[in-house]
Amino acid sequence: MDDAIPATGLNWRRASIAGAVALPIIALLAFGMTRDPGEITSPLPGKMAPDFALEVFAQGEPGQERMVGDTVRLSEMRGQVVVLNFWGSWCLECRREHQALTNVASEYATKGVKFFGVLYNDQPSTALRWIQEMGGQSYPSVNDPRTRTSIDYGIYGAPETFFIAKNGVVAYKHIGALTEAIMIQKLDSLIAAPSS
Repeated sequence: MDDAIPATGLNWRRASIAGAVALPIIALLAFGMTRDPGEITSPLPGKMAPDFALEVFAQGEPGQERMVGDTVRLSEMRGQVVVLNFWGSWCLECRREHQALTNVASEYATKGVKFFGVLYNDQPSTALRWIQEMGGQSYPSVNDPRTRTSIDYGIYGAPETFFIAKNGVVAYKHIGALTEAIMIQKLDSLIAAPSS
């Protein structure tokens, strides 16, 4: 019985092991508490926007409309500012920003700005009912049936909105519901910027 480890030695060893395991976990949690969960960095701002060819399922209103079944290609809009809003009918934040997007899209339609909704993880039939319930939509929406475009743009959820400069470079990415003030600020600066 002389070889037995004293109880105090065993408790000290257990406490040391528990501390060694707990300290990295506590450090990781502390680091996580300093991060803003809404601030997800994107590699796209400052780079060329990924091109796409997507079919229109909601045409929008006169002056901005595209016929249902038309194919929208980003490459054909070079020289214009483009706003891509990734949304879904299941998205509560999309409901909050819908009227602001419709208003600003109408206001900027004659200023060389093209707005497009990109349907994310949803069905066009459901999305059309949602648009009708929301009182319409001034700009067209396109379907991303296999979410390839959403993947190219690094979408984490909805809504996410990309502002693309006249030269095809992503100027700004916004996560969450947009306000009219944010859109107007971004669009006015992009319209004023040279095309090169």
